[in-house]
Amino acid sequence: MALPTCFIALLFAFALFSTAVKALSSDYYDQTCPNAESTITKVVKNAMLNDKTVPAALLRMHFHDCFVRGCDASVLLNSTRSNKAEKDGPPNISLHAFYVIDVVKKQIEDLCPGVVSCADIVALAARDAVALSGGPSWEVPKGRKDGRISKAIETRQLPSPTFNISQLQQNFGQRGLSLDDLVALSGGHTLGFSHCSSFQNRIHNFDKRHNVDPTLQASFAASLQNVCPAHNKVRNAGATMDFTTTLFDNAYYKLLMNGNSLFSSDESLLTDSKTKRLVSKYATSQDDFFKAFANSMIKMSSISGNGQEVRLDCRFVR
Repeated sequence: MALPTCFIALLFAFALFSTAVKALSSDYYDQTCPNAESTITKVVKNAMLNDKTVPAALLRMHFHDCFVRGCDASVLLNSTRSNKAEKDGPPNISLHAFYVIDVVKKQIEDLCPGVVSCADIVALAARDAVALSGGPSWEVPKGRKDGRISKAIETRQLPSPTFNISQLQQNFGQRGLSLDDLVALSGGHTLGFSHCSSFQNRIHNFDKRHNVDPTLQASFAASLQNVCPAHNKVRNAGATMDFTTTLFDNAYYKLLMNGNSLFSSDESLLTDSKTKRLVSKYATSQDDFFKAFANSMIKMSSISGNGQEVRLDCRFVR
């Protein structure tokens, strides 16, 4: 009996993930650069003291890197005259804190020239950003290589904040990630800020019958409309992802259960029985969320990339 195409695709995605996990190691730099991780942690901690948006930026940077060409630091590469790179693709225009990676890379190159990849630095910096914000820590598998290709058009592969549950499941599944991973990783929305454009569809002209998404709590929707009017002209207008925006906790799930989520993709987690149960579980138990998030981050950060080198400068291919 022939296997369904979607099933074959999932098997292929899982095979890629399994290969990537085997290629990485938690002790990869123990002999060649033993102070790499402590150096990264120190730089991230110092950056956070000066800018409270750094943790959310580093976590989002890692996510956007891994979902396009795998975790190969292609998101760091600058555009050239002949190529528009990922960081200049529409979903990545608001990415920032690249300077943190630059500072880390310079310090590590002084310690261990040509050893530690930019891709590993991004993965470790994201872990530290979460842990230093009150969230879980985890052992990051290391040994990623840096990619040489970065194309803005490929950022279309990133999951959109307007996706429904079927679109999210397909998008994550193509990368070997399950519905469990989807719900756990969505909890990363506990950090940071969103511009109006990402949730405008829910608060103005939602559909033919409703101006506002009826799943939104009424007073919350009104507050969003106040910040983001229909013809908003304030470039940096938007809203924080939850009420503890610099603290990594389970507040995101509590808000989601009460109709106070920002994105359509967040709300879609309540439209499937399995994902809804997980949302409820994590809203009730922060410990369960932290364990699941750490496991899913290890899985996501092991998505196979096409990297073949260790770049000496994270922003350029030489």
